[in-house]
Amino acid sequence: MALIVQKYGGSSVANAERVMRVAERIVETYNKGNQVVVVLSAQGDTTDELIDKAKEINSNPSKREMDMLLSTGEQISISLMAMAIAKLGCKCISLLGQQVGILTDSFHTHARIERIDGERMREELNQGKIVIVAGFQGVNEKGDITTLGRGGSDTTAVALAAVLNADLCEIYTDVDGIFTADPRIVPGARKLKDISYDEMLELASLGARVLHNRSVELAKNYNVNMVVRSSLNNGNGTLVKEVAEVEKMLIKGVTYDKDIARVSVMAVRDIPGVAFKIFKLLADADINVDIIVQSIGRGDTKDISFTIDRDQLTETVDLINKNLDYIGASGVNFTHDVAKVSIVGAGMANHPGVAADMFGALADADINIHMISTSDIKISCLVRWDEAEKAVQAIHERFGLGSPVQEI
Repeated sequence: MALIVQKYGGSSVANAERVMRVAERIVETYNKGNQVVVVLSAQGDTTDELIDKAKEINSNPSKREMDMLLSTGEQISISLMAMAIAKLGCKCISLLGQQVGILTDSFHTHARIERIDGERMREELNQGKIVIVAGFQGVNEKGDITTLGRGGSDTTAVALAAVLNADLCEIYTDVDGIFTADPRIVPGARKLKDISYDEMLELASLGARVLHNRSVELAKNYNVNMVVRSSLNNGNGTLVKEVAEVEKMLIKGVTYDKDIARVSVMAVRDIPGVAFKIFKLLADADINVDIIVQSIGRGDTKDISFTIDRDQLTETVDLINKNLDYIGASGVNFTHDVAKVSIVGAGMANHPGVAADMFGALADADINIHMISTSDIKISCLVRWDEAEKAVQAIHERFGLGSPVQEI
């Protein structure tokens, strides 16, 4: 008997027909003699609709109340799925994050899981039930509902798989697996047979929306066997594992992220400790920073620019403005008319010229680069927002990632 955790995204359970189709897949897995834990996202566009409802009432609602509101989407999904599975003749139970014992920190809308009490799940599984868990949510030490951020149901699934020592964690989506680029942008993109945890973590962090980056981090840390596959067919999907076939491909994927903003702190004093002040303020506010560039400077001052998630722009600018005297800066500028385009591949670490090829592809496409960030397995460039898709297509073609062969 194997213990399998399955996660289904919102599009997979968007309507009654799809709920029943997923229920049949779950029951099929169960009838093979497996114990099954299912994690669900909210149906279809439910989360976006709830956000719109909140904005109709208050353009700047508290994060605590947003968590209270947004967590209801998954509650609807799990109860409907429990009804569907019961209709098919299997014992099952739906559980909220707090009933499962998912304890998080108190950073509302971006909470992190601190621990999980798996006892309730084990009890229900031992009674022969399929356990259906609301993804994306937990509770803090006060008992307040928290959410894990967009894509957080992936993190819930992997965390449960780790706690239960599951044999496999299956992430079901509306795509066939992990591709070399978004196939909606690059029709010639190829599906990968496998990808390493590190490569997938970079892709997820850089805008690829197939997996939540924290879910990949958890899978790597706890060595969770994970596969990404479509809920609409029986394809093999893409295996995410410790070491992939790095020699086979120099670059594993090209991705982009439009949900970012660039912030510049202007004319900061050119003395030790200023950068620390800025980024300590941001860290304490749980604001994630990505690309950082410090200018050469003018006289005894310089500018420090960085990128953040767009939904944290207002909070970031307000925080910097309130602390200009403390930082020793003249002001703050920002723009959200930017996008981050990145390439990822473990194979690039020992191959010179990868950056030159990427920059050459952008130059040939007449795309200007505003900021650059690199690591051993990725290169990111900041470009204009409206040139992101063009950039991805140019880079994908330059590295020869397209092919009539659909799986590699």
